Amino acid sequence: MRQSARFIASAAAGLLALSSLTACANDAAGSTADTGSGGGGGKGEHVKIMVGGLDKVIYMPAMLTQRLGYFSAEGLDVELLSEPAGVQAETALVSGQVQGAVGFYDHTLDLQVKGKSVESVVQFSRAPGEVEVVSDKAADKITSPKDFKGKKLGITGLGSSTDFLTKYLAVKNGVKVSEFTPVAVGAGPTFISALQKGSIDGGMTTDPTVATILDKKAGTVLLDMRTPQGSLEALGGPYPSSSLYMQTDWVNSHKETVQKLANAFVKTLKWMSTHSATEIADKMPADYSQGNKFLYAAAIKSTLPMFTEDGVMPKNGPETVEKVLKAFNPSIKNAKVDLAKTYTTEFVEKATG
Repeated sequence: MRQSARFIASAAAGLLALSSLTACANDAAGSTADTGSGGGGGKGEHVKIMVGGLDKVIYMPAMLTQRLGYFSAEGLDVELLSEPAGVQAETALVSGQVQGAVGFYDHTLDLQVKGKSVESVVQFSRAPGEVEVVSDKAADKITSPKDFKGKKLGITGLGSSTDFLTKYLAVKNGVKVSEFTPVAVGAGPTFISALQKGSIDGGMTTDPTVATILDKKAGTVLLDMRTPQGSLEALGGPYPSSSLYMQTDWVNSHKETVQKLANAFVKTLKWMSTHSATEIADKMPADYSQGNKFLYAAAIKSTLPMFTEDGVMPKNGPETVEKVLKAFNPSIKNAKVDLAKTYTTEFVEKATG
């Protein structure tokens, strides 16, 4: 297992050199200009989608759909933008800067109790894809979430899904939210630097950051939620995470466009389920592999178990997410959440039918 982890870590180490495709988006539904690096060539209906870290493996379907040509095949010009944390993608969506967001499904519940109607229209995954790591310096002091008390724990951003999940793990194991300190350190080099300098004792992150931490011997894995089994053990059930979510009003007034997006993403998920990690790596941008597609494929392979094959919401997934959020979030704990309004299978069912 150690050799396997180090093998994947070596594959992912170079990926951190990738720059995120950040951009300032304007509300441009109906525009045909292609101004982003992830744009679709300026042909077809223009849709902007903000991704909570475009180079993160957990959000791979976004770029892969672009690379496979499935957006353009549906008559869409999709512009993919990137922010380092899912909560920032959420902000861009709610403010109307973009028409869609690729991020964690749990934001739809959080937004509902804040009076915002947002729903997942394509569910990419059935597990968080997140890993709780601890620094080598703190490994003997943190052997389970019960030891979070008094510790500084890294998250991508306050209000992010890593923030949500960290708080849940703490509360579930008898540690109050007020008894540890969440520290927003992003992902990649900033997360690793904070871990090495002792600015954080541990934290929650994804690949390729996890693999690089292991390769640098900067930390060890405490909890692994990259598979459905890992999600079950840590959270008590499937935890639908990465998804395409949109404002409900926009979905209802642009059903033809949403259907085209669903068609494209479902094609990608099916394609991923019938092709090898090497074949997937071959379709991704050349610089993602940093000149070594074989090692990059190994990194992809480690994350594939989290993805759905049809974009459908996993059974009992919304209930698990609600349970997690209610455990630590007072605004949700004391509110009635209408789970049926946080996602729809209307479009993916048509796409698969």
